[in-house]
Amino acid sequence: MSGRTGRIAAYAVLAVLGAVVALAGALVQAGWFPLGLLLALGGAVALFYGGARLTRTKVGAAAPAGGWMLVVLLSTSSRPEGDFLFGTGLGTYVFLLGGMFAAVMCATLAPSGHLLPDGATER
Repeated sequence: MSGRTGRIAAYAVLAVLGAVVALAGALVQAGWFPLGLLLALGGAVALFYGGARLTRTKVGAAAPAGGWMLVVLLSTSSRPEGDFLFGTGLGTYVFLLGGMFAAVMCATLAPSGHLLPDGATER
């Protein structure tokens, strides 16, 4: 497997993991408030920053953030039957806005450049 193919596969896996973390976070943040909210946001931050560190690119943070955001935005809409996943409340808004803020911060702080064998970075 070439480096480019492996990196694209890693981005795809990170996006799927972002979707899973979003769904789990949506369920946990309201169920165990306030510790569930901290757990959900901590998991999202760990995935976003871990993806950036793993791939050493900003896209490594953006890929799971994109999967996370897609699932969260799709989960906020109500269904024709009147069912919805997110209720109205402070915890829900902190989860939504906090996750988006974390995604932007992790992508901004992501390491750039590739590590050389001696530990130096290449720009």
